[in-house]
Amino acid sequence: MDVFQAMRVFAKVVELDGFSRAAQRLGISATAASRLVADLEARLGVRLLNRTTRRLYLTDSGRSYYERCTHILNDLDEAELTIASTAGRPQGLLRVSAPVSFGIKHLSPLFLDYLERYPEVKLELSLADRQVDLVEEGYDLALRITHELKTMLVARPLAPARLVVCAAPAYLKRHGVPRTPEDLRRHKCLCYTYDAAPGTWEFEGPSGCIRVSVEGPLATNNGDTLRAAALAGRGIIMEPTFQVGEDLKQGRLIRLLPEYPLRSLTLYAVYPTRRYLSPKVRTLVDFLVERITEPLPWDAWMR
Repeated sequence: MDVFQAMRVFAKVVELDGFSRAAQRLGISATAASRLVADLEARLGVRLLNRTTRRLYLTDSGRSYYERCTHILNDLDEAELTIASTAGRPQGLLRVSAPVSFGIKHLSPLFLDYLERYPEVKLELSLADRQVDLVEEGYDLALRITHELKTMLVARPLAPARLVVCAAPAYLKRHGVPRTPEDLRRHKCLCYTYDAAPGTWEFEGPSGCIRVSVEGPLATNNGDTLRAAALAGRGIIMEPTFQVGEDLKQGRLIRLLPEYPLRSLTLYAVYPTRRYLSPKVRTLVDFLVERITEPLPWDAWMR
């Protein structure tokens, strides 16, 4: 039994002094209206109405219950009107998770522009390279960068995140330039520990996929640390161009093995469901689609 529906029927029966008139007003049959009130009485364990052939009389319990019903139903109607009036307007707390380096370098200014466009939204941004559980941890949206997204959540691709192997000129001067992926085995390679297979770099060669096991003096879960080490001449890194694009453009880092491309990552916006998508999530996803477009600013070195 829908308790709120039964309460509405009971209140309408009292207001209109009859089941037939109440049923007609509510668009149901008189039999259905009578059954709902009877079910409500059974649920409460009291009689609410005394019925005669001519009219209905409220019992003492019925009178008390009717007064409470009207307050509850009025509050419910007011709440529904309030929600309906704001349903199309982005507002309230928006909890977002994003990768650390990409969030700092590229998302922060975009989020500030979004908040200027939608001033009723309050953004709570959590930067972490681990994959958060949106439902368990209460996030509205996450930005994820990965080769392949294995999830039951809704995922909208936003942009490619191209990978490059690179090193500082000083390192290459001391240790030489690798000409093939296999040459990397004798070099100091700095690895990202959140990769699916840390220490194994995959290239596309003329005959297909080439997997090379690499090692070096540093492995970390932070791309900024890898970039800093590479700039200091400590080794070779495999990093997304959003991390090292400006360094490539300025010559601080040199791209290696361009004849052996790496499979691109993809930046996704991930959220729990399409159904009843809130305006704040919908507008943020649309805003990111609008602003993160090709040609990507961090790939200017390629042009």
